[in-house]
Amino acid sequence: MILLAIGDDIRPMFDSASAVIAARGVDIGLKILAALVAWVIGSWLIKTASKLTAQSMDRRKVDPTLTRYLSAAVSVGLKVLLIIAILGIFGIETASFAALFAAVGVAIGMAWSGLLSNFAAGVFMVALRPIKVGDFVTVAGVTGTVREIGLFVTIIDTPDNVRTIVGNSKIFGDTMSNYSSNEYRRVDIKAQLSHGVDYRKAIALLRERIAAVPHVLGSPAPDVHILEFNERGPVLCVRPYTHTNTYWDVYFATNALIKDAFGDAGFPVPETHVRMIQATTPPS
Repeated sequence: MILLAIGDDIRPMFDSASAVIAARGVDIGLKILAALVAWVIGSWLIKTASKLTAQSMDRRKVDPTLTRYLSAAVSVGLKVLLIIAILGIFGIETASFAALFAAVGVAIGMAWSGLLSNFAAGVFMVALRPIKVGDFVTVAGVTGTVREIGLFVTIIDTPDNVRTIVGNSKIFGDTMSNYSSNEYRRVDIKAQLSHGVDYRKAIALLRERIAAVPHVLGSPAPDVHILEFNERGPVLCVRPYTHTNTYWDVYFATNALIKDAFGDAGFPVPETHVRMIQATTPPS
């Protein structure tokens, strides 16, 4: 009888706890469901907004570098707002969260000073535009074509088709060479002559034939001069001018032209001449 009485007393408490747990479970489940729906819809809206931003700037002929940079900035900013909104669904006060977020931001800023310097360098690169998307450059020891200037890194495709990612601060704090800024660039090649070859004839021959190489500019005219001397004979500098996009075409074509021109002219192959001096025994 005592056990039945105790059971009768506990049952209402158990039923009340079960009701509370069920209600809380339903409430938490609905919040999780709402958060998932908000994340899916918000992510889609952010992607759409970023895409529309890029398309709008493309229609206005905005530079591709600035377009991609601003599109990425819009995406990051909206995702931060989405996360704050989702936390609000779970009852977290956004005001206190904003203060917490600011404090965490300061801590992260101190720990990730390098990352923030990359961001600051990216802002200056977009504003000052020393390089832009599509330029052929040498930056931070990497040579290639700029594919994207992002918030923190710049993506470069090297001539051997390797995608290289470089931090913006490393680029902005180092020497930058932009081969696409000027209208043309010079191709530097050396041509070795033998001691017995008339260098005037060789220079005139190369100047005549280089003008016929495809993509070589007529103005400025190609330079052919004696650059230096070595043990095999005089060395000519052969310097045609061309656009950046055809640099390697002219480089390889000029090398082939030098070989063919010297062969057709019958110039001897340069050889190293070494004079052997025989040691003599001093008289005793």
